[in-house]
Amino acid sequence: MASPLLANLNPEQLAAVTLPHESALILAGAGSGKTRVLTTRIAWLLATGQASPLSILAVTFTNKAAKEMMTRLSLMTPIHTRGMWIGTFHGLCNRLLRTHHREANLPQLFQILDTQDQLALIKRMYKTHNIDEERFPPRQLQHFIAGAKEEGLRPNAVEADDPLSRRQVEHYALYEAMCQREGAVDFAELLLRSYEMLLGHEGLREHYQRRFSHILVDEFQDTNILQYKWLRQLTGTHTAVFAVGDDDQSIYAFRGANVANMQHFERDFSRPEVPVQLVKLEQNYRSHGHILDAANALIKHNLTRLGKNLWTSEAKGEPVRAFAAPSDLDEAAFVVDVVKGLASDGVTLSEVAVLYRSNAQSRVLEHALFNAAVPYRVYGGMRFFERAEIKHALAYLRLLAAPDDDGALLRIVNFPPRGIGARTLESLQDMARATDSALWPAACSGAAGGKAGACLAIFVRMIEAMRAATAGLPLPEAVEHVITASGLLAHYRNEKDGQDRVDNLEELVNAADSFLREADLPVDIPVDVPRADPALSETGGAAPAAAVRDPVSVLTAFLSHAALEAGDTQAAEGRPALQLMTVHSAKGLEFHSVFVTGLEEGLFPHENSLSEHGGVEEERRLMYVALTRARRRLYLTNAQSRMLHGQVRYNVPSRFITELPADLVQWLAPKRHRFGAAIDVDASEWGRSRAPLAPRAGASSPVRAQDGPEWRIGQSVRHTRFGLGIIIDAEGRGADARVQVNFREAGVKWLALEYAKLAAA
Repeated sequence: MASPLLANLNPEQLAAVTLPHESALILAGAGSGKTRVLTTRIAWLLATGQASPLSILAVTFTNKAAKEMMTRLSLMTPIHTRGMWIGTFHGLCNRLLRTHHREANLPQLFQILDTQDQLALIKRMYKTHNIDEERFPPRQLQHFIAGAKEEGLRPNAVEADDPLSRRQVEHYALYEAMCQREGAVDFAELLLRSYEMLLGHEGLREHYQRRFSHILVDEFQDTNILQYKWLRQLTGTHTAVFAVGDDDQSIYAFRGANVANMQHFERDFSRPEVPVQLVKLEQNYRSHGHILDAANALIKHNLTRLGKNLWTSEAKGEPVRAFAAPSDLDEAAFVVDVVKGLASDGVTLSEVAVLYRSNAQSRVLEHALFNAAVPYRVYGGMRFFERAEIKHALAYLRLLAAPDDDGALLRIVNFPPRGIGARTLESLQDMARATDSALWPAACSGAAGGKAGACLAIFVRMIEAMRAATAGLPLPEAVEHVITASGLLAHYRNEKDGQDRVDNLEELVNAADSFLREADLPVDIPVDVPRADPALSETGGAAPAAAVRDPVSVLTAFLSHAALEAGDTQAAEGRPALQLMTVHSAKGLEFHSVFVTGLEEGLFPHENSLSEHGGVEEERRLMYVALTRARRRLYLTNAQSRMLHGQVRYNVPSRFITELPADLVQWLAPKRHRFGAAIDVDASEWGRSRAPLAPRAGASSPVRAQDGPEWRIGQSVRHTRFGLGIIIDAEGRGADARVQVNFREAGVKWLALEYAKLAAA
């Protein structure tokens, strides 16, 4: 036990590393040093002679994790690690299949298809068998095949209860035959073919069961059904499986991860004389005590968990801070204001993260950061206006605004796919060069013949119809019409993982609405009416008409605004920048300060989870991951109203807030001026400010709903449910008009005038 390998391990880590030759489940909490335990366990087995390098199989989920493990091992042991079986599930399966390609019924030099290669093969298969791409979208079949293979199902084992499923099974069989004929395997096939090879060849299976006396698995909670079955095939009567994971951080069910694998581990890997050992790593080396207490209290509401309680030897630290904003714009302004304060206190921007449940939420945050000149990066994704689906939608709008925009036409002429190939585009470009014109006049000329020419004519008619339909519409309605009429919405709705892209397209409608409001333009101004361009101001943000130089259409102004926000404000390489990301992307990362935004029912937890078995528990695990990313400061925010899917939605606070003990949370309330800084107050109810709020100064213009009375800031009112109060803020017009009222008993509420039924007091 005096080995330097064991120095500085806590008692639980030491127990895990030095376990005897038996299977064990290591329940490793967030920030508990699981990677250190896993690599030290391998080094300990090698150093003590309990295992040779060739008798160890270590499985990870990413190439990065596998490389990190190899690097650490090379520093911890003099043994050459290069030939060891350490890698991802797919990498190790590829190694097995290359070695035993005959048993796997594959050519030795079989080709591995990436996602794009697989899609291209499906499209070739469709052409060969005259399958209609519109009726059976290739991406839909791609996801169907992946889902079936991840459950270990060949076409003849897939249950098909309806005509569509039966056709997909038929296409799956055609795809398999084509792959076999061409000697190609996709990623899911690597694992399935390897599993079937071991299952069907007893001698081969027993050889590897004898060889691998120790199997170690990282992130075990993320294994799917087939990966679990594959591990069982490699496990013999004398194999010790060392599985490290955290059921409280199982957040990838949408990718096929099966958290039940952790609960089944003891049943499936125990031997009569040697039961599975359970070791809990609960000491956290990342976060202060209050943050861990909040995370523990939250996750205890999940009923199906193995159970553990994180603790730290460090101080309790600062309380968790919560802020209920009147709107999503106020929420973003609060985040910007606090981030600036953190920066002035010496916290590096790259040590601060803003987390959100859905990618579409980033747009409002990005806009606020852009206007405040706060550098930021979108981790694991692109900024809102740089995302492919947004660029596609903007390209349609650009072509409506400027038919000579060749770049826009080339981007969308065959997206969504409409049968216009590279050869047709080359002919179109040749015609444009011959007449010294843009591509659009050449496309309209009808000179291209054949099937491609007919497809091009359909595209031209679609654009002309869009131009006519949007000419008299307000900008947000025009944007909404374009993303629908172009087929973009339908295209992404047909993708298995396309919901984020659909949300982003719908958020573009909100972006258009916000642009008009911030530029102080009427929201109902048609796109074809010339207006001053707010995007031409020296600051790069919205500006009054007097500050701009050229009158342009409101659509062109919006496109300029989008181009500016997608431009050079992204932080340069090496420059500290605020980190924006989804909670899923934050898994495995940690930060000094973390903001968890959008904590509203239907958003986080996501509305889809409410109707799915185990959905809310998975959302709670996701919230647990979000909380445990923070080392020193944690902020939780929501918005009482939010623009979603093109309309204002009034929100109920997330249940995850109410599940936190009141004594752990310090509430923040807005100062008296709108979009101002925040002050600490002692309050115990989410969404209710205990600080006295006064009417906003300098705002006296009345607001009114359609055909309703006028209301002014400072006016006393009565509500049938909330009682007496004073209007302290107001915004919007017509159906969007609303007021903020400080009620004597109920606190501060935003009310839509169209529905509130206020009376003068």
